Amino acid sequence: CGSIAVTMLFSSHSGLFQIAAIWGISVALAIYATRHISCAHLNPAVSIAMVTAGRMAPRKLFSYLLGQFTGALLAALLLYILFSISIAQFESINGILRGSPDSVKTAMIFGNFYPNPGLGLGYGITVSTMNAFLAEMVGTFALVFLIFSLTDGCNVGRLDDSLSPLFIGLSITIIISVIAPLTQAGLNSARNLSPRLFAYLAGWKGAAFPDTHWGF
Repeated sequence: CGSIAVTMLFSSHSGLFQIAAIWGISVALAIYATRHISCAHLNPAVSIAMVTAGRMAPRKLFSYLLGQFTGALLAALLLYILFSISIAQFESINGILRGSPDSVKTAMIFGNFYPNPGLGLGYGITVSTMNAFLAEMVGTFALVFLIFSLTDGCNVGRLDDSLSPLFIGLSITIIISVIAPLTQAGLNSARNLSPRLFAYLAGWKGAAFPDTHWGF
């Protein structure tokens, strides 16, 4: 989310691929940092899939989900502490009233929106709720499928364990590069919902949940 913040506020990165690469590298590093503790369960979709496939005990699921959603909320708080002054200045310069529909342009730092306001798709290009749902479903399925493929011992063609986090990160980079123009590519309900809830509490209010039909 920090990569989105610095791109929007300071134009630090140019083009979607740079942001996608930052996400992919970040996830790869997070896997290396946490896989000896929790098998690097960073995404509720992965944890639920692992339980469904019998690769994780169901009794662990609640604590994993709690950790994922709480961690994402704390990360959103830290991000806001770092950039709150810059966000306020950006809103002032551009005449954005936080909490108004127009403040989706800054709320996008925290949550995922469709059409992606960061690429100007809100101006003439329509992304329907079903289109957004399908994009996120395909992207999340592809990610979980590749994680299973790269970590299942029965897959004799898989990479060495020391390299699998890098290729999971590359998978995320590719998926974001394709899906993000539509929905900002959430792929992870904790990454989307917890920061979005924080944005709601931090003054964005309805702009954090702009859909009257629960599209978020």
